[in-house]
Amino acid sequence: MIQTLEWTDQGVRFIDQTKLPTEEVYVTCTTHEQVADVIRNMVVRGAPAIGVAAAMGIALGVSNSTAESTGDLKRDLDQICDLIGKTRPTAVNLFWAIRRMQEKFERIRIRPIPQIKRDLIEEARRMHAEDIAANQAMGRHGATLMPNDGGVLTHCNAGALATAGYGTALGVIRAAVEQGKKIHVYADETRPFLQGSRLTAWELMKDGIPTTVISDNMAGAMMSQGKIGAIVVGADRIAANGDVANKIGTYTVAILAKEHGIPFYVAAPISTVDLACADGSRIPIEQRNAREITHIAGKQMVPDGVEVENPAFDVTPAKYVAAIITEKGIARAPYDQSLRALAGQQAEVHP
Repeated sequence: MIQTLEWTDQGVRFIDQTKLPTEEVYVTCTTHEQVADVIRNMVVRGAPAIGVAAAMGIALGVSNSTAESTGDLKRDLDQICDLIGKTRPTAVNLFWAIRRMQEKFERIRIRPIPQIKRDLIEEARRMHAEDIAANQAMGRHGATLMPNDGGVLTHCNAGALATAGYGTALGVIRAAVEQGKKIHVYADETRPFLQGSRLTAWELMKDGIPTTVISDNMAGAMMSQGKIGAIVVGADRIAANGDVANKIGTYTVAILAKEHGIPFYVAAPISTVDLACADGSRIPIEQRNAREITHIAGKQMVPDGVEVENPAFDVTPAKYVAAIITEKGIARAPYDQSLRALAGQQAEVHP
């Protein structure tokens, strides 16, 4: 399995996703500031992976603290969480992970400081293991929705690289293939950061799953030609009513799927469901550097001075979503009821 990130004796180790697919390079962070930079600069990306990275960054920062009292350690923890919380605003898993680490601290604050540090490291490592298990469960649920053979379209990268391992949307595809289904994946290149062509194709080729990369504006044509039997994507935040924030371009794919009568599925862990967010209009959308649009591989592609919009995500209304696949089961409309039922007593989190 691809090691997207892991805790090591030297620090938190990440595969540098900005270098893929041509270079397989790993970076090791020894401070929480370095982990924050890795999240901000998309060395690690994908909502579940961002959550686990945040937890490990917090554990790393606390373990480096020189605080001699619990009160001072709490102040350090708050500063660490504040810095990491400002890295990526859309992925709710980031805030879920911060909240979980803060709550863990409160439960163990009466313990000696060395024990608190060890316990927070163990909590982060537990979240890593839980994420992989959740993805595998999600895959088993979602595989039942995949066609027995034919094309499945995905947008962005919601695979092992976007998680602690196995993947959400790609986990569903992996599980379906493991069950013997003959799936051919069509991967949108996913401009402007090219997560589909760089990352999804790289992952699936490693797994030997047939894959065709298409540019984003080819998706409708592929659907009209009968090449796509289902669509499955990940999510960075799901509102209580089932509206889904995912990589920019997902909304377009969902509308095309509706027009062509193709089921559009979303795969994400319960930690991505934000029950405190009533609908998609309340999801903050990250705006990224214009250079991601104006340049490709360092080469300028647009005239100087032109205005550029670069929202990293869009919101797909729940009415376009056939089902939301989670590790706890499959939710269907009305999502305000089914998601809450699956989430159970899951803590409501939001920035």
